[in-house]
Amino acid sequence: QVQLVESGGGLVQAGGSLRLSCAASGRSFNNYAMGWFRQTPGKEREWVAAISWNGGYTIYAEFVKGRFTISRDNAKNTVYLQMNSLQFEDTAVYYCAATDKVLSEAKMTLRTGYNYWGQGTQVTVSS
Repeated sequence: QVQLVESGGGLVQAGGSLRLSCAASGRSFNNYAMGWFRQTPGKEREWVAAISWNGGYTIYAEFVKGRFTISRDNAKNTVYLQMNSLQFEDTAVYYCAATDKVLSEAKMTLRTGYNYWGQGTQVTVSS
C-alpha cells in the first residue's frame, strides 16, 4: 500500500506558474511509476504526465508539452509537477497516482494503469 497526498494547488493568473507536490508514504516509493491526472466537473479524468520509477523516463500529454515538467525525488518520496505558462483551460483538480505494475508507454497514460490515487488539489487559473 502507498498513500499519496497532493499539495501546492491554488489560484494563479494566466501566464503564471505553480508547482504541485505529491508526497508518498507506505511501501518503497522507488518501486512505483507515478503519474499526474486532472479532472474538471462533468469531464473524464485525463492524463497529464508520467514518470518512471527512477525518473529516467518521462512522458507528457500534448496539451502540456513544453509547459509542464514532471520530476521526482526518491529520497523525499515526492513527485512534482512544475506548471508554467498556465492557461485558463488548465483549471482542474489535479491528482497524482502510483503504479507498481510494469506498464507500456501507452498504458502509463490510462487511469486503469494506476493502483493508488491521492485526493487531489485544486488549481484555478484566472483569465
